[in-house]
Amino acid sequence: MNEIAADTAPATPMRTLPHNLRAELAVLGAILVNNELYHRIADLLKAEDFYEPVHRRIFEVCAETIQKGQLADYTTLYHLFDSDPALAELDGGAYLERIARAGEMIVNVVDYARVVHDLAIRRRLVEIGEEIVHDAFDPEATDSGLEQVEKAEQKLFELAQRGETRGDFRAFPEVLESAVRLIHSAYHKTGHVTGVPTGLVGLDEKLGGLQRADLVVLAGRPSMGKTALALTIAANAAAAPVADPAAEGLRHPRHVVAVFSLEMSAEQLATRLLSAEARIPTDELRRGRLSEEDFQRIVQATRELAERPLFIDDTPALSVAALRSRARRLKRTHGLSLIVVDYLQLMRGTGTYAQANRVQEVSEITQGLKAIAKELEVPVLALSQLSRAVESREDKRPQLADLRESGSIEQDADVVMFVYRDEYYVSRAEPKPRDGESEERFRERYERWKQRLEECHNRAEVIIAKQRNGPIGVVHLQFDANFGRFRNLETATYPDVP
Repeated sequence: MNEIAADTAPATPMRTLPHNLRAELAVLGAILVNNELYHRIADLLKAEDFYEPVHRRIFEVCAETIQKGQLADYTTLYHLFDSDPALAELDGGAYLERIARAGEMIVNVVDYARVVHDLAIRRRLVEIGEEIVHDAFDPEATDSGLEQVEKAEQKLFELAQRGETRGDFRAFPEVLESAVRLIHSAYHKTGHVTGVPTGLVGLDEKLGGLQRADLVVLAGRPSMGKTALALTIAANAAAAPVADPAAEGLRHPRHVVAVFSLEMSAEQLATRLLSAEARIPTDELRRGRLSEEDFQRIVQATRELAERPLFIDDTPALSVAALRSRARRLKRTHGLSLIVVDYLQLMRGTGTYAQANRVQEVSEITQGLKAIAKELEVPVLALSQLSRAVESREDKRPQLADLRESGSIEQDADVVMFVYRDEYYVSRAEPKPRDGESEERFRERYERWKQRLEECHNRAEVIIAKQRNGPIGVVHLQFDANFGRFRNLETATYPDVP
């Protein structure tokens, strides 16, 4: 009896992919009645968004006809059902006429289009889930688990981009009002810093702080202090208070900074920050050569740094898609003011160009970072290496042409800065006696070299070579190599430690 009851019990309804045929009919009917409505949804809806293949084909023909400047209604498209094998079994123009009549009363076609588009996204999400499960179960899969995760993230990233439908024209009065609010805010700010403050007076005067949606590239040769300068800016920004955290979308009273370190571990970065804050040389921290007074400084520096909303991700070979998803997550949970990437050339693209063309991959990375800056409305400070061409010139100061591997770095960046320390090159050019040279002549050369070394000792230049919305020029800073810290040149002495 139990078996019979089980056989006669109503079966569980089969699941079908998400779709809404009525919404599809409403969209097509509205377009057939009024072709102008097509232009209101063209950016949102594509033919592949329709679940029913017949509706997909009708939308394709409507789009092609309207884009040619011709009329698309049930009369002009009647021939479609006679010539298209996919539609031949339907009742010719009568089907188109029924669709058109269904759309006669539709006035909110955009709302129906959003329903169709959203269901298409959900169907693709189901497909991605099935692909992920299939790949994970496949015993012959050559990709590791982490590689499968990266591919899954990339597919979801592409789907998220496809789902972005917020872009649209903004009325100029609205844009003007927003611009005036920014000017008003800048007028009332101390120092007139409109963006995220760097804590370095010369830079803030030139840049007005790091501006929202800007991609800022900081480049330099090895040992110039790129990471030290980026950490100085990150630490200073995280220490700077925010006037209205709620208005900025922050959960902290200070600027929230995300540091993606692809080269150094989080512990190494923390050691650098502790060295700079406690004013104890990094080498002594690493070797443990500390006095009781040093320990007190470390405790105090640790307390101060712990109050700053700094978040460090030291995942190596991070992809643009992974960086974007993690930055989004941080913005949702804590808010976000600044992203620092150390450094650009260690990132990965989608994999399309990874094996074929490194230049195109770097271009994809810079475009992705710029897109992240615009989407999250935060500045992205990305470090970059320079080519060896600098070393072959007599004047070692970098130029825009020295940016390594891709001209797109210069093109996509809103601000390009170079960090340069003359001391690095002068210290390695100590004069040696020449053959046949008198001792007096050698001593003169040596004194000139020594004087030049003293003049550039602990001095650094930040060369602003490009800025879309501001001046270019050179900012002079003080650099403490022992602590890995940049300071304002005007205040060459430290304040007393409380």
